[in-house]
Amino acid sequence: MKSFFTLLLVSIWCMVASAQTGTVSGKVTGADGEVLIGANVIVKDANVGTVSDGNGNYEMRLPAGSHTIVVSYTGYTDRSSSVTLSAGSTATLNFTLDVGTELDVVVISGSKKPEKLTESPATIETIFAREIEEYAGNPGELLARQKGIDYFRAGIATPAFNIRGFNSNFNSKNLQVTDGRLSNLIATGLPLGPLNTTIKEDIERVEVILGPNATLYGPNAHNGLLNTITKDPRTSAGTIVALNPGVSGDGNAYFSGRLRHAQVLSDKFAFKVMGEYTKATEFEYSDSVFIDRVGAVDSLGNPKPDGIKEGYNEFELDNDVEFMRAEAGLYYTPVKDLDVIFNTGYSNSTYLAPTNVGRNQIKDWKINYYQLRLSGKHWFAQAYFTTSKTDSTYAIDERTKQYYRGLSAGLSPREAGGAFSYGSGALFVDDSRRWNAEAQYNNTFGKLDVVAGVQYQLDQADSKGTYLLDQGGSIDISQVGGYAHLTYNFNGGWRVLAAARADNHEVYDFNFVPKFGLLKVGKRGTARLTYGQGIAAPTILNMYGNLFSGLILGNAEGFTLADGSKVEKQKVEKIQTFELGYRGQVVPSKFFIDVNAYYNISKDFLSPVTVVGVTTHRGNTPIDQVQSGFAAYKGLVATYINFGEVNTYGFDFGATYYFTPELSGTFNYSYFDYSVDEDNPENDFNKDGVVNFLDILVNAPTHKAGAGLNYSGSKFFGNVYVRWVQEYDYFSSFQIASKTHPGLKYRGVPIVENARSADAFNYGPLGGFVTVDLGFGYRINDKFTVSAAASNLFNQELREFTASAPTRGLYTLELRVNLPAIGK
Repeated sequence: MKSFFTLLLVSIWCMVASAQTGTVSGKVTGADGEVLIGANVIVKDANVGTVSDGNGNYEMRLPAGSHTIVVSYTGYTDRSSSVTLSAGSTATLNFTLDVGTELDVVVISGSKKPEKLTESPATIETIFAREIEEYAGNPGELLARQKGIDYFRAGIATPAFNIRGFNSNFNSKNLQVTDGRLSNLIATGLPLGPLNTTIKEDIERVEVILGPNATLYGPNAHNGLLNTITKDPRTSAGTIVALNPGVSGDGNAYFSGRLRHAQVLSDKFAFKVMGEYTKATEFEYSDSVFIDRVGAVDSLGNPKPDGIKEGYNEFELDNDVEFMRAEAGLYYTPVKDLDVIFNTGYSNSTYLAPTNVGRNQIKDWKINYYQLRLSGKHWFAQAYFTTSKTDSTYAIDERTKQYYRGLSAGLSPREAGGAFSYGSGALFVDDSRRWNAEAQYNNTFGKLDVVAGVQYQLDQADSKGTYLLDQGGSIDISQVGGYAHLTYNFNGGWRVLAAARADNHEVYDFNFVPKFGLLKVGKRGTARLTYGQGIAAPTILNMYGNLFSGLILGNAEGFTLADGSKVEKQKVEKIQTFELGYRGQVVPSKFFIDVNAYYNISKDFLSPVTVVGVTTHRGNTPIDQVQSGFAAYKGLVATYINFGEVNTYGFDFGATYYFTPELSGTFNYSYFDYSVDEDNPENDFNKDGVVNFLDILVNAPTHKAGAGLNYSGSKFFGNVYVRWVQEYDYFSSFQIASKTHPGLKYRGVPIVENARSADAFNYGPLGGFVTVDLGFGYRINDKFTVSAAASNLFNQELREFTASAPTRGLYTLELRVNLPAIGK
């Protein structure tokens, strides 16, 4: 009976709500009469909307009154029209869109407010929902098609990227943000990457800023920023089911299944829920672990000479890859110009991750977040809480070495492979938390645009003593920052930008970074000249790390060496950037370019882990009270330091030509190089008396280029992209990928291609390949779409990263079902 009355009340409420609304419907077509499928149809200033179906039709039920309907579609100019509805009435509004230009694209990352892409004071690359929908592979692979980005695949399900050099196997210099929320690990500072909670079908667009943008986003928006913006359920209502079976180039199966449902409950409430399950097998490869085993025997049972390091396969290597993701969002609009949004997300990930000391076996690593956002006409505020948890992740290299130590000590394989194999610090436990809050104000006063805000962050890193100096509980570190971004609009299209940020960190103290810019906005595009600073901050791991029984220690307090000399505590790395750019239309009118040239001055590099020598103290604490393995290491420590100054420079060129609104061609080229004062002893990182490329570790190709064709019709769509990456040497702590350099040594070992190099194997340089990616599909009707994608079409064996498998092809199908919003 209770259920009956509940149902009755809901039915009455729906009828009352329906009686107070009217219906607007119509058709969206191009100027040539072709129907436009998936066009965004939005009510201006109301965050309510829908998309056109397979016949170009749309329909919305709206409150009685006057409304402005805005229709947009990638490659076309926006159109708007007004309509007045009375209770129970219907109205028809058809829209015909003209071919648009890149001048119409709107982004938010450059100034933390909506602005035209061409008028942004930064170089921004964009990937839109339509491109993502029409690519059956991992959306991260689309980063390979953007200029200025060093894309690489570190595993079958882990595409990754770097911007403007200085990549490493533990790179935290590229900030990752999702809906204004920092998306990086708490203790290591690494981008979440495959640990993220967002699914493909919920991505509205991805914006990538090339170069520092610290004034708005804070420390570690140093090399660049990747900002993912998810869909608003009020403008994307409906249900999507996507199934992706596939196979890798070495014959292993791949599967991904995803579900997203978004629903508008009323003019005040809407929600979205989604989930993903992905399973695969990593590319076939076993990283050699080199071990000095006393009393070891060869395959014939003959004794091996002691003191000779032999390569062994990784112990109990698990090539299974598995991701589970779930997210939900509730959107509430109590009054006009006020949105209250609550989002939460969860992921559980298992995969292989490359590091500076071999691979980590990521096991059931869980990420949770809870985010509350409030948004008004001229203000924005948010607070969010992030957790990171794993109990069984471990360093494969160290666990393998410990296993064989056990065998050499007379343990049985079962005994050596049990708890004993984790006894030297291979196990990583994480139970970390982060609290963030932000408030922002934005407004326009005459010709002056103002954006200002404050941010607070509290990190609570907790490894349970497994990889941090946190045996007494979590390491709590707070920081607060404030920013202001001012743009003044002069006559004639001239604009001047002045921005600044101040941060105060509990460990590395106060930092101030400014940014200035001059823009000339024209009818066809915008030219810009900017100067900006950025900082890369030491991570909690850099400051408080405790790896492998204290062999690697964090450097938050400095060290005293046995000879009495000091190793200074680590501080922030600083960068200054001068950039000149233009983005816009050129003759003929269907041709668009985006070009920039930049010059960077980088100082006080955050080094990779490096051996500093035998120490007596960390800060004021005797080293034998810090280093749990003191009996073995006798105070020998590897840590992180600052060093040197280097200038980098380059330019990026991108061109797009629209043959028709449906067919376009793209070309990208990027150049990157560096210069260093070889007479400055501060640049001699490895202390061998000579300053050369082995001190600077640029780790980026000098040249890279790509070209592609994209077709997006009402039924058929397809894309092909050819990418070339120049061969380049790569060095990251113990990892090496280099051609032979006669007479030169890295970490005391001659640099020889296809040979062992201390504790790693040098397979030769990275890059040096041309590869082709292909995608195509067909919209069967407004509900069903089938597509296919081939990453590395010809199944080449590509060496893209160190401590990871050489990548092969990945071929996926996608069946996508789009069901209309409930009530339509």
